[in-house]
Amino acid sequence: MSGLRNAVDERLSRLQADDVLRRIWAGDHTVWRPDPAEIADRLGWLTVHEQIRERVDDLRAFARECAADGLRFALLAGMGGSSLAAEVFREVYGVAQGSLDLRVLDTTHPDQILDLEQEVDLDRTLVVVSSKSGTTIETRSHLEHLWERVGDGSRFVAITDPGTPLAGIAEERGFRRVFENPPDIGGRYSALSLFGLVPAALIGGDLEGLLRGASGMAKACAEDVVASENPAARLGALMGEAALAGRDKLTLVLEQELVPFTGWIEQLIAESTGKDGTGIVPVEGGVLGPPGVYGADRLFVALGRGGGGPLLSWLERAGNPVERFDGEGVGLGTEMFRWELAAVVAGAILGIHPFDQPDVESAKEATRRILESGGVPHADPGDLPGLLAEAEPPRYFAVQAYLPRTDEIVSRVRTVQLRVRDLKRTAATLGFGPRYLHSTGQLHKGGPPTGLFVQVLEPPDRDLPVPGADYTFGELLAAQAAGDLEALRGRGRPVARVTLSELEDAVGRI
Repeated sequence: MSGLRNAVDERLSRLQADDVLRRIWAGDHTVWRPDPAEIADRLGWLTVHEQIRERVDDLRAFARECAADGLRFALLAGMGGSSLAAEVFREVYGVAQGSLDLRVLDTTHPDQILDLEQEVDLDRTLVVVSSKSGTTIETRSHLEHLWERVGDGSRFVAITDPGTPLAGIAEERGFRRVFENPPDIGGRYSALSLFGLVPAALIGGDLEGLLRGASGMAKACAEDVVASENPAARLGALMGEAALAGRDKLTLVLEQELVPFTGWIEQLIAESTGKDGTGIVPVEGGVLGPPGVYGADRLFVALGRGGGGPLLSWLERAGNPVERFDGEGVGLGTEMFRWELAAVVAGAILGIHPFDQPDVESAKEATRRILESGGVPHADPGDLPGLLAEAEPPRYFAVQAYLPRTDEIVSRVRTVQLRVRDLKRTAATLGFGPRYLHSTGQLHKGGPPTGLFVQVLEPPDRDLPVPGADYTFGELLAAQAAGDLEALRGRGRPVARVTLSELEDAVGRI
């Protein structure tokens, strides 16, 4: 642990000597690459929390107008950066009295789509279609499905970049509003832009508090702050140096109220750093265990009151690096800005480009090819027992569940994760398809070649056509699973495909 602390201190000194934080604030792309592509036009998140203050009154008025018109629910169709912040705000803030109750639709699983529709009254629902590019296949499919169900432009809203195909559709169909976001912000850095603030306004969230927290952290991380005293630089240096030292499993230990924040951090860190054969693997800490169930590849970061409790202190005494952000001052706006800036600092340390996602397109291309071929090819199921035999640090065991994200299924897979960790000392992660493709999918294919992947796939009980397409949601889901399987194997990643019961049986035999 002392060795890592020394490396972090040395790194902070180098960041200061190289003027890295000032250069980031100045928009200097050479911090990461000599070529400005996808960097010079991706730094708007540094100041968007200040720019958007002037929109708060309008967002509040829009939310009140929707509620006054009798709308009671908001159904957000979006993937990855377009949905994760909204989901965090709903789960952490809840719904203020007289505001709209928000649900997030980020799946192509027909059973989950139909179940979600039963949770809301579609006659009193505002559909929020959220996509930076305006071309995301899942979101466009959701739009057409919900348009067929609702068909009233006054109950649709779009959040997108200026001039996208989605903006054009919204104008043609007479959407209630089109919120055009500043185009210089990438999806995973968009939480404090309109992609996050519009849903937050609809649920009556504390917009002022969010922006105030972000502004306070931005000032604490300003260009004239010495790197060693910069909260985001310290976190970024810790993550980067830990990864270089082989402790690349960022294990997140969050207080119960903040657990939903894990998914947002996971996307930010995995997609920003997982490329060029390196990266940081975010792992939800869940139920902490004793030192004996962890390998020497862990970095523990605790967020919230209690600092992870006595078990985390035990892990620290056993030699594991631990960082705590606790006390009463933890707020979403504060932490979102800290983690965004920390992610790009870690990217500079690892020598990668934090704003692109070069390995995501391979799975998308394979999915398109499979859909155009008219049938999902038979897949070799792989060797799950063989994968489990290899599961030891520094490997990680990634479950990719193409199943409905119900409480029961989540609980069953979490049990699998804990057993793998406890018996194999291996970090185990969980992603639901296809949403993980917009989050950890980049890390899986482009990050360190230490992942062991298990697709969990079962036929849906029901199916739905995708209006205007010659495939159903069930066929789209199957094509996405097959496309990612092909992309992973094309990168030499070991993958098995099983049912949930088969996974449970195999893990039970460890």
